[in-house]
Amino acid sequence: MELKQQLKLSQQLVMTPQLQQAIKLLQLSRLELSDLIQQEINENPVLEEMSETEGGEKEKTQEKSDTDTEENYSTQETQGEIDWQDYINKTAQPSVGSYIGSEDRDEFEPIITKTRSFGDHLLWQLRLHDLSDKEMEVGEYIIGNLDKDGYLQASTEEIVLDTGADSEIVENVLKKIQRFDPVGVATSNLQECLLAQAEMLPGEYSLAKKILRNHMKDLERKKYQTIAKDLKIPLKDVISACEIISNLEPRPGRAFNDNDTQYITPDIYVYKIDDEYVVVLNEDGQPKLRINSFYKNILSESGIDSEKAREYIQEKLRSAVWLIKSVYHRQSTIVNVMKSIIKFQRDFFDYGADYLKPLVLRDVAEDVGMHESNISRVTTNKYVHTPRGIYELKYFFNSGLASDNGEDIASESVKNKIKDIIQEEDPYKTYSDQEIANILKKQGINIARRTVTKYREMLGILASSKRKKHL
Repeated sequence: MELKQQLKLSQQLVMTPQLQQAIKLLQLSRLELSDLIQQEINENPVLEEMSETEGGEKEKTQEKSDTDTEENYSTQETQGEIDWQDYINKTAQPSVGSYIGSEDRDEFEPIITKTRSFGDHLLWQLRLHDLSDKEMEVGEYIIGNLDKDGYLQASTEEIVLDTGADSEIVENVLKKIQRFDPVGVATSNLQECLLAQAEMLPGEYSLAKKILRNHMKDLERKKYQTIAKDLKIPLKDVISACEIISNLEPRPGRAFNDNDTQYITPDIYVYKIDDEYVVVLNEDGQPKLRINSFYKNILSESGIDSEKAREYIQEKLRSAVWLIKSVYHRQSTIVNVMKSIIKFQRDFFDYGADYLKPLVLRDVAEDVGMHESNISRVTTNKYVHTPRGIYELKYFFNSGLASDNGEDIASESVKNKIKDIIQEEDPYKTYSDQEIANILKKQGINIARRTVTKYREMLGILASSKRKKHL
């Protein structure tokens, strides 16, 4: 045995930083893309944002300039030193392409305001009461230990131990807070929460309170017959009391949820013009990029003596050109993918969700000539505004189920059919999951009961026993 050295040539794919950046841009949402572009503008002096008037004048030369830039850049990459004078002469100032939008699109400027939080609302009420310093300390401690639904996450013993207050003071302050708006806040469980609200109802509701105190489990399971038999009262009285209970709020803090509203801004718009669907890219608010002419002039006039400074500008210029190309490629890819989706899901756009067809990433990937992973990135966190509403691009991709006529039907269409069946059912005689499966079978869709259950739960619809109303 002996050690030897030998040369071996092999080819392998290498993820360059530029390629990694281009892939990253594909999966960014519209807001994330705007943030990234703004960050690049701040960090790269060669890159600048084009004004709206300049963007309109440059639009006519967009396609030609991008083609020239790509050919020129790819050729220069193989050389040791880039001929920037040739680059400046041949390359028009590239910008991100824009598309003509609809004048009917609603435009508005959002007004940002600070809303009062759940804790602030309760503290405001606490300070309206004439309380001692120790009572105020206890009240602030209680409010600080409420979860987002308004339930108290600390026991009376813990409050006494942490605040050093007497248990009597803690209980008195706790009772006061439980009568704050919203009523039922600072309770320990659902039963206490509903009872606190029932105590505040005007009039006499002794039966509702009795059911809440002694028959909470039967109430949750809608066992009204059991409650009526145990209390020895007519069933209609139990149903009336339970109707009152159903109008109480099980989560008092719901109206003061601190979660910010998530506004969806579509990445693309689909309009129907005559019998054709037109895809329009939404570039409102997206910066249009170009190369700063000051640095181009410096390079062209050889006004830089320092070799390091020249290398720095060349590197920043190279990075700027690649970013502009990557952004433009991202935008055109989204448009092409949407056009392909329309081709496969034309019936959905014409007739609605019931006509959604099974579609997988591979189908669109083969149609547009891209890899499935890129299609997955393009459809992530992207939304489209269509004549039938706003949808995430991933909505159009779903598995298929076999039907009796030999054609596959999309799982999303089956969910819609289940939803329609439940909406049309008799509220006093609800369909079980097996009965829904039988109805679908009559429509030519053969699915098991457990599949109906899975789809129903995905739709957030309760089981038949919990949907059923009683006379």
